[in-house]
Amino acid sequence: MSELERVPPGIDPYVPSSARVYDYLLGGKDNLGVDREVAERLLAVAPDSRLVARANRQFQVEVVGQLSEQGIRQYIDLGTGIPTYPNVHEVARKARPDVRAIYVDNDPVVYMHAQVMLTDSPTVAGVHADLRRPADILGHPDVVELIDFTEPVCVLMVGVLHFIMDEEDPAGIVAAFRERMAPGSHLVISHAMADSDPEAIAQLAAATAGSPAQPRFRTRDEVLALFDGFELIGPGLVPVQDWHVGPDDGRIPLLDAPPKLRIEGAAGRLTA
Repeated sequence: MSELERVPPGIDPYVPSSARVYDYLLGGKDNLGVDREVAERLLAVAPDSRLVARANRQFQVEVVGQLSEQGIRQYIDLGTGIPTYPNVHEVARKARPDVRAIYVDNDPVVYMHAQVMLTDSPTVAGVHADLRRPADILGHPDVVELIDFTEPVCVLMVGVLHFIMDEEDPAGIVAAFRERMAPGSHLVISHAMADSDPEAIAQLAAATAGSPAQPRFRTRDEVLALFDGFELIGPGLVPVQDWHVGPDDGRIPLLDAPPKLRIEGAAGRLTA
């Protein structure tokens, strides 16, 4: 059976998916030829992008680990991507066995994997929804059932907001969640930066133009503006491979030079 014959219903095999491109960069197998083509065009000009993808994943794991140790037990992972061990709830449960988690993605393949992964987890749910319509997520029955917005919650937007174009109002999307979050809640963002290598930006733009995988690289000031109302914690907004507050054991070594594809991340605490 050919790859195209194995494509699940509802998937256009000729349109790249950001989740599947990311899966390929992380060494996964849940991707199609069109996704691998995008990834390989990026790797041709920015061969360190696999390491950056791993560092982005490590950033998420480290932040969740830190926040769970501080008592955060509710997580909403927006644009979760294809499940990769360890997942958010698996990391958080090391410190908080009572953790509740929602995984949200608009990719049917991601949703199918989430349904399988979460079959035996009554306090964890997968939601098939688009971040561009936050009201659909906030009003989803699983979110309403599992997440208590009168208590602190961590909202993760790791590697997803750079797929939201300016006209789709990324600041408004963040604000929709912020308005529901209780003081002491946290927002976590990682984002592709405008000071990435111009050739890497051009290759991604050419390979993904007009598709859901098309990225919008933003400046440091633009990314910081997304944290309006939040106080940054830890090292602030830094390259994901440098976001670190604990021991160095097991971490990805720092790169010898800034990577051509720059991803920076930060976590912020809602104080009022």
